[in-house]
Amino acid sequence: MILSASWRTDIPAFYGRWFLARLAAGWVEVANPYGGPTSRIDLNPASIRAVVFWTRNPAPFDAGLAACRARTWPFVVQMSVTGLPRAIERSAPAPESAVQMLRDLARQYGPKAAVWRFDPILVSTATPPAERRETFARLAKSLAGAVDEVVVSFAQPYAKTRRNLAGLDWRDPPIDEKQTLLRDLASIAAEQGMSLTLCTQPSLVDDTADQVAARCIDTARLSEVAGRAIEAPERGNRPGCRCAASRDIGAYDSCAMGCGYCYAVRTRERAQARLAAHDPDSPRR
Repeated sequence: MILSASWRTDIPAFYGRWFLARLAAGWVEVANPYGGPTSRIDLNPASIRAVVFWTRNPAPFDAGLAACRARTWPFVVQMSVTGLPRAIERSAPAPESAVQMLRDLARQYGPKAAVWRFDPILVSTATPPAERRETFARLAKSLAGAVDEVVVSFAQPYAKTRRNLAGLDWRDPPIDEKQTLLRDLASIAAEQGMSLTLCTQPSLVDDTADQVAARCIDTARLSEVAGRAIEAPERGNRPGCRCAASRDIGAYDSCAMGCGYCYAVRTRERAQARLAAHDPDSPRR
């Protein structure tokens, strides 16, 4: 089994102590976000093939990564660094600090263990395409040599996203405008030795312009990190997703990062309340 930790919340930033406690217990409970029975997932070392982490701030999670390494679990850290204004990403590390964290991950665990996410691309009056292009170029130059892939997608008008972005003049651009920007970003990425991949937006994939579908949970990358074959069937979590089959151990409405575009949190206040009430010894996140 490949473990995902987690596209529903930022475990490295906020729940590292809980993660270590669950590793020590050898199991974790995961509530079904759509109702239905709770699942119990075995975390014994022999049960886990690999782990994929998702975060905007891995700094508090050194012990979690060390615990995975001690269990000989290969892992990949998918880290979002977008350079969006503080009003949109209230608690994310400053871009300069985030770039250094990502470079440190690649240096300590190898370049295949770290993936940059410029995700989502949010087009607004504060962040027009020209600004996003310039910010991407600056970040790509800073990360050259540390990572070989950058994952992108455009912000989507999910209900939670629309609610969290209320008051910001943003839009979902037409396909031709998106593809023009993506071609520019792909060219910039290639100049810095990176491939640009698109997360679950197959209508925008253009193989002739060096844009391919992302596999955020990627058995090929995990195999390179592990130095052995990591196998799992393709089984995305939504239509168009190319990820390998995995089990996610996070919970919605629990990430207190406060990103305005978030699809996993109804309100930041709700997430902050859940974080404040969280018991690190609880069997579920």
